[in-house]
Amino acid sequence: MNLSPQDEQLIILLRENGRLSVSEIARKMAVSRTAAQMRLQKLVRNGVIEGYSVKLSSGYLENRVRALVMIKFPPIMRASIENKLFAIKTLTALYSISGEFDMAGMVSAPTMGELDTIIDKIGCIEGIDQTMSSIILSTKIDR
Repeated sequence: MNLSPQDEQLIILLRENGRLSVSEIARKMAVSRTAAQMRLQKLVRNGVIEGYSVKLSSGYLENRVRALVMIKFPPIMRASIENKLFAIKTLTALYSISGEFDMAGMVSAPTMGELDTIIDKIGCIEGIDQTMSSIILSTKIDR
C-alpha cells in the first residue's frame, strides 16, 4: 500500500504517543476530526496499523539490563526454535537477519544474574548451535 504524506504524518504522531485522541490527531494534522478518524480507520483496515502498545520510559529501562543475543542454527530448525523463543517472555524482540547469525533477539531483565540465566536458557534450546551476546550500554535513538 502506498502511503500519503498525511498517512506518514499520522503514523509519526502515533509512534510518538499511541494514546493521542482523534481530536488531538486532527488538531496536530490541521484536518477535521472526521478526516483524521477516516484516515486512521483506513490505516487499520489496510493492515498498516495492527495495534497499539506501551512505550517504556527511559527511567524504567535504565533500571533494566538488556542485551542483543545473536543466534545461529540450521535452517531446518527455524520453526521449532522460533516457537521455543516465543515462550521466553523476557525476549522482547526477535529479528531474522543476514550474515553469520540467523536471528537476533533483544532480551531484558531486572538484574545481570537474571539476564545471564535467560541467555543460558536461549543457548540450551535444542538446535541452537551458537549464541553471541552484547550488553546494551545505552540507547541513543528509540523511535
